[in-house]
Amino acid sequence: MKTLPQPWTVAMEATIFTAWIYDHLQPHAAAVKVAHPLMLRAIAVAKKKNDRIDASKIADCLRCDFLPECYMASTEIRERRRTLRYRNLLVRQAVQMKNKIAVLLMEAGVSYNKQKLHKVGYFRELLTSNQDIDEGAETVVAAVPGDGGAPGENRKRAGAIAGARLLLVERVERLMTIPAVGPITALTWALEVGDVQRFSSIKKAISYCGLCGAERSSADSTKRTPLSKQRNKHLQTVLIEAAKMAPRNSPELAMVYEQEKEKGNANRATLAVARKMVAFLMAVDRRQKGFLVAENKNRTAA
Repeated sequence: MKTLPQPWTVAMEATIFTAWIYDHLQPHAAAVKVAHPLMLRAIAVAKKKNDRIDASKIADCLRCDFLPECYMASTEIRERRRTLRYRNLLVRQAVQMKNKIAVLLMEAGVSYNKQKLHKVGYFRELLTSNQDIDEGAETVVAAVPGDGGAPGENRKRAGAIAGARLLLVERVERLMTIPAVGPITALTWALEVGDVQRFSSIKKAISYCGLCGAERSSADSTKRTPLSKQRNKHLQTVLIEAAKMAPRNSPELAMVYEQEKEKGNANRATLAVARKMVAFLMAVDRRQKGFLVAENKNRTAA
């Protein structure tokens, strides 16, 4: 590929292939910008649509400085993010399979300990200790992923690869000083958010995480819709799961949960805790210092 003249700026619309195209073009241009597809569609809507028209619209937006630019994380962050997302996929598949196996065991009349259902190695232990498992059920139970087989090993390896990078060690350790923030939550935040300075306010970070609805305002009336689908679904899932356990580990987050729950909705209380956790994560990331407990027992980010 020929090197482009230095004054040139390359702009393209975000697609599934954006990452490797972006990396390939970056050394050959003065700047590479990626357009937000949803916002660009609102600007360049037309009945007739083809690649030439799309390229013309993108060029017009770029020339007028009206291109809705999309944030692109560094190559290192994107590689680690891909590994972490793969690890999360393996975890979800393992949990779904174990739940299905539990249903099959109930159909066969086999008793099992529900509290140990997702414990590593439990199904192997069940095969050796329970004599009620017939040959058909034994074949299904022996193939459970994440119970000592290859899928479980792949999941552990993917988590180790994503977490053992020196680039993120210090940042993740700082984030883990926040109550109820474990290694997976901290690593997911660091990889999915990238540079925290790109959020000018906590409200924008909360919106990016999908923890609030869209706002519809007219005159003096303001309404909130249900949770928006325009969000980072990976970060949203991890934060909500962490928020469900957070009141057990943090008195302040437990207070936030109870105050919201008094209004009559436990799900809204969980969302309130998740939004508070985003504020904590933002504060620690911006100040680059650990989360401390003040002498007056009010938790603040030092």
